[in-house]
Amino acid sequence: MSIRTTLTLDDDIARRLREESRRASAPLRQIVNETLRTGLDSAKHSRGRPKLAIKPRKMGVRPGINYDSIPQLLELGEGPLHK
Repeated sequence: MSIRTTLTLDDDIARRLREESRRASAPLRQIVNETLRTGLDSAKHSRGRPKLAIKPRKMGVRPGINYDSIPQLLELGEGPLHK
């Protein structure tokens, strides 16, 4: 069953669809339908992904380190040749 409807497409989308239609030598209607199917299938699959849960934890501070001294932190992280 086909439904005839009117869509308002953004200029850049209309241009890309026409270009794809010419490249594939296929009617615009076919290109629009294929593109919509691909997008809808992709959206359906992406909804099923589990959400990433990030659990914070306390890292604490190391005694003897001045966290206000950038040169000291660079030396600690990258070694004495960081310059």
